[in-house]
Amino acid sequence: MGVSYNNLDKTAAFGALKKAEKVDLKKNLTADRLKKASLSVGGGLTYNYAAKSVNDEIVSLLQNLADEQELIAKYKELLNGEIINVGEGRKVMHQMTRGQQGDAVVSEGKNLRDFYRGEQEKIYDFVGKIHSGEIKGSTGKAFDTVCQIGIGGSDLGPRALYLALCHYTEPVMDAAFISNVDPDDANAVLETVDLETTLFILVSKSGTTQETLANKNFVVEMSRKAGIEGFDPAKHLIAVTSETSPLAKSDDVLAAFFMDDFIGGRYSSTSAVGGAVLSLAFGESVFEEFLGGAAEADKAALEGDITKNAALLDGLIGVYERNVLGFPSTAVLPYSQALNRFPAHLQQLDMESNGKSVNRKGEPMPYSTGPVIFGEPGTNGQHSFYQLLHQGTDIVPLQFIGFKKSQIDFDLDYEGSSSQAKLKANLIAQIVAFAKGSANSNPNKNFAGGRPSSLIYGDRLTPRALGALLAHFENKVMFQGFCWNVNSFDQEGVQLGKILTGQVLGGGDMDEALIALKEIMEI
Repeated sequence: MGVSYNNLDKTAAFGALKKAEKVDLKKNLTADRLKKASLSVGGGLTYNYAAKSVNDEIVSLLQNLADEQELIAKYKELLNGEIINVGEGRKVMHQMTRGQQGDAVVSEGKNLRDFYRGEQEKIYDFVGKIHSGEIKGSTGKAFDTVCQIGIGGSDLGPRALYLALCHYTEPVMDAAFISNVDPDDANAVLETVDLETTLFILVSKSGTTQETLANKNFVVEMSRKAGIEGFDPAKHLIAVTSETSPLAKSDDVLAAFFMDDFIGGRYSSTSAVGGAVLSLAFGESVFEEFLGGAAEADKAALEGDITKNAALLDGLIGVYERNVLGFPSTAVLPYSQALNRFPAHLQQLDMESNGKSVNRKGEPMPYSTGPVIFGEPGTNGQHSFYQLLHQGTDIVPLQFIGFKKSQIDFDLDYEGSSSQAKLKANLIAQIVAFAKGSANSNPNKNFAGGRPSSLIYGDRLTPRALGALLAHFENKVMFQGFCWNVNSFDQEGVQLGKILTGQVLGGGDMDEALIALKEIMEI
């Protein structure tokens, strides 16, 4: 018998959570609690929730909510190939790109784990030929740069992951990314690469994404204008697409690697979408380590006890903060410059997944769903938006990420401490400052405190740790979607703008406001 999908407000556990006494975070954050409120994420990472506004009673009630909403059972159904994306009638298979956590899943006679693994093996074979120089550019020069052309999930995740690892290990090939249809984006990137030694990856599942094809044509035209003797753009382009897209067997590309409709763009970094560019940049061993960390976190997320399941507990605390405490947003604050684009990826992951106002049956929601996600690396953010976080009228839950060691070995002692020590000191100081505040008779200097945060930390940001970190947040978002009873795996909210854009560019009948705006912008 399958699981039941019910709205959050119909559960007894949610009613009990609303009635439970609120936690005084100033008193709740103790040394003893900091030592006990920790659990493994996987990949060598630890999740600590001591500075969250929950105590043992609230955690127990959250366990009841997880059980009543059958969150682990729903995760297992997803892994086993049930139609979880009900809006589009699709399976949801991104976890299978990094391991077989559930049963074998066959679709149209194709074993999906074998398919995803097979495409990655094809990528490794191709990468080996690129790195060895067996495959060269059209003018006979070896490739030294890879440039991904994609938008949304085809850009944000892979870009964030490349930046997270490019100083951990020396890249075999440099990587660049073109995403925005703004010509300034493509022009700026193309100014920095050598066309003769650059391999472009065109990423579009449908093969028809407007911005991506526009940028592909931009690159081709720029290569023609460069007037390089013997240059053939088709020998500098590969595609990551679906088997049925126009790019699959196009003469315009050197090779094509495949994904399918069971993997949404924002969940695609462990598929060929991230696999091609990251394997070209770093090699097979680094990408395999990354996949292994993600698989560890996926396995850990199967644990039914929420005090042993970091992604589940993190997700449930987020639901409590959103729907009981009434907090409308969450800040992701990595104290690691390597993760400087990771919050941008999580912004799409979370807000595109759970930014829904109807449930899985299409019925209007009587409660709030996904929060607004934003963030920047520390300590930069401290000198930017932390003013509002500390003393603003809204309480914003915080998710800190930090590491004991830097990625690059060289550091400098100054005024008695290294730069890494200063970074870590700022991190832990912020956790306590937000939670406990500081009373002052001057209202401008008074810090109310009571501002909750969690901490994910590890020894160093390695490929394995990065994979686990990515999967942790993917699984957190999944569990929250199940809890809210929304479909976290479609993104209809992006479609209306595309339709109206087509009307503007194609002519024909348009809303009068569109006509007026078209004139203003001289389109």
